Amino acid sequence: MATNFAIVGATGNVGTEMLEILSKSDMDIGEVYAVASRNSLGREVSFGDRTLKCLDIETFDFAKCDIALMSAGGTVSKEWSPRIAAKGAVVIDNSSAWRMDPDVPLVVPEVNADAVEGFAKKNIIANPNCSTIQMVVALKPLHDRAGVKRVVVSTYQSVSGAGKKAMDELWLQTKGIYVNNDLPAINFPKQIAFNVIPQIDVFMDDGYTKEEWKMKVETKKILGSSIKVSATCVRVPTFVGHAEAINVELGEELSADDARALLRESPGLMVIDNPVAEDDEANYITPVECVGEFATFVSRIREDSTQDNTLDMWVVSDNLRKGAALNAVQIAELLVHRKLVSN
Repeated sequence: MATNFAIVGATGNVGTEMLEILSKSDMDIGEVYAVASRNSLGREVSFGDRTLKCLDIETFDFAKCDIALMSAGGTVSKEWSPRIAAKGAVVIDNSSAWRMDPDVPLVVPEVNADAVEGFAKKNIIANPNCSTIQMVVALKPLHDRAGVKRVVVSTYQSVSGAGKKAMDELWLQTKGIYVNNDLPAINFPKQIAFNVIPQIDVFMDDGYTKEEWKMKVETKKILGSSIKVSATCVRVPTFVGHAEAINVELGEELSADDARALLRESPGLMVIDNPVAEDDEANYITPVECVGEFATFVSRIREDSTQDNTLDMWVVSDNLRKGAALNAVQIAELLVHRKLVSN
């Protein structure tokens, strides 16, 4: 039977991506409902070649859907995800609200697909942080082969990770600087145009930011509690696409060539890394080139000359796709293909 979906937060950056990706899925899809706040009631959004009118979350009957893809922020999710789940729909939530709940699986299909089966305790599945997703997709094959012991990662995260208003701020600040009209920082702690900001989310007592904490604890929950993670998360003035410089210490020796070959054969990954190529385009991928792509790209794989059994690599992904919407739809596909949702 066909599966019915609700997209909650359908007018946001991730919500619109969810609708686009879902429209191309091979699932047997029945009804699709675009749901948002009352302020967006009647607003039109696209689903393939169809136009959907947004429904009010306060009055929509979630008993009509089998799966709810939730991308409306943590506050909304804390209130509404249990209410939606109580109606019988499985909630796949994109916020941080449920990620560290021990009764809620945190799932990246290429990495820990079997964890999806634990959803029944609360009828909620959590989507990891966008930066965590692309990192663990790249780490999983290395972990299976040689055991990941420690990860040191620096991120270069686009403004789309902070929402549409943040994207508008970069655009307006950039234009303003060219005409000597400086605009104040509103959505960021400092100017983002022509700048980088080594702070994403709030600072915690140990000096790390909450974004950096998320990468640590989520990686442990997904890959293994023994893995040590140290992250520095930086906002950069690009619109879409997150990049990460990752240093990974392994339990066993693995050459750069062997790692390159292993990652090339791994699901969800594309390796663009030819160290002997004369053309730099054959050596690495940048955020601009990954926009609109489903894959996580790995480049610049090399052995760390300062430490045994350690590799460096450059990982890039479209944060609105694999880092959010695509991962959620892939989780939905797991549920449907494993017949874990009832129609």
